[in-house]
Amino acid sequence: MSRSRYTSPMSSPRNAHAPLRGRAVAAPLLCLAALALAAPAFADDRHAMHMQHGHGSEAAAIGEPGDDAKATRTIDVDMRDTMRFSPATLTVRRGDTVRFVVTNNGKIRHELTLGTAASLAEHAKMMQQMPGMTHTEANAVTVEPGQTKTLVWHFTQAGTVDFACLEPGHFEAGMRGVINVR
Repeated sequence: MSRSRYTSPMSSPRNAHAPLRGRAVAAPLLCLAALALAAPAFADDRHAMHMQHGHGSEAAAIGEPGDDAKATRTIDVDMRDTMRFSPATLTVRRGDTVRFVVTNNGKIRHELTLGTAASLAEHAKMMQQMPGMTHTEANAVTVEPGQTKTLVWHFTQAGTVDFACLEPGHFEAGMRGVINVR
């Protein structure tokens, strides 16, 4: 009787630990699969953590969410696929609560996010890693083509507040603006 070349890992004493080796390979593969499935959720959590971690100094620098009923001024902002805001430079007074009526007259999604120059640049880099993400923070509106959204902001400090579109590539293409708070 000829003997088969295949032997089960369980049938050989020298392979007594083969099931453990199988588990040792399977466990990392299962972990990788779990991470791959969790990656979109992790990205969203990382984004949420970015928006919520220690922006105390930034919040003081750019103001705070405003009450629409207390708006002292309305400013219309137009966004187009030329990667520009109109107007791109604004002047408001310290203490103003401004209602920004933001219209996307382009054919692709845009957004207007208020922040410091440094925080917007950092956030733009993060958005390159997470395309398709939309913002739900009080300092930002994401506007689909042909739509209009409102952002209400109370400017509490004199200085400069920057704004930008953080859709991947838009910030880098120059879709930015500045608000001078006097």
